[in-house]
Amino acid sequence: MTAVKIPAGTVDAIELSGELVVPPAATGIVLFAHGSGSSRFSPRNTYVAKVLQQQGMGTLLFDLLTHAEDQNHVLRFDIGLLTQRLLAATAWLQEYSETKALKIGYFGASTGAAAALQAAAEMRTAVAAVVSRGGRPDLAGETALSRVVAPTLLIVGGADYGVIELNEQAYAMLRCRKRLSLVPGATHLFEEPGALEQAASLAADWLAEYLCDQVEED
Repeated sequence: MTAVKIPAGTVDAIELSGELVVPPAATGIVLFAHGSGSSRFSPRNTYVAKVLQQQGMGTLLFDLLTHAEDQNHVLRFDIGLLTQRLLAATAWLQEYSETKALKIGYFGASTGAAAALQAAAEMRTAVAAVVSRGGRPDLAGETALSRVVAPTLLIVGGADYGVIELNEQAYAMLRCRKRLSLVPGATHLFEEPGALEQAASLAADWLAEYLCDQVEED
């Protein structure tokens, strides 16, 4: 694991702290966009990142906001700002020597899912796949959702009532290859036994399909 500092692309010279892992022979890397009030140390995202790493994918867990910014509740829900930070991190990966040749995927949780989809709409084919876990993809807005071309998986807890419906609304607006998967009995944070493991498995399978080079059998 490498601790990195990512220029946020603002006039204030803000740097975002991140943790970068690139397994040997990786062909893809996943940027994590966490939800409001969370950080790169989120135990749920950290768990998912380890599952992806075990399948040969690189991961970048980073803070979308500085510590001072995160104290401002309004900024936590500023999807436009979160999207710009995610795009800045994407641009950094595209220039960084260890990652510039890797396919890019996004994994978003809560409000981070909206930022991931807005960024994917902006990046178009430069993003290979998107996964939302317990996310608010509806906050990305219909214009952005309709412009996403990256294959997108929406993972929602089967008992996360209210959020399920919001994901269904966003799903209907997507024009890309897409899938909506419910994890039975899971609530918003996937705290039930086996729920996070199932969500991570769904995410890993989806991302591996688009980020990992498949070895053809004779």
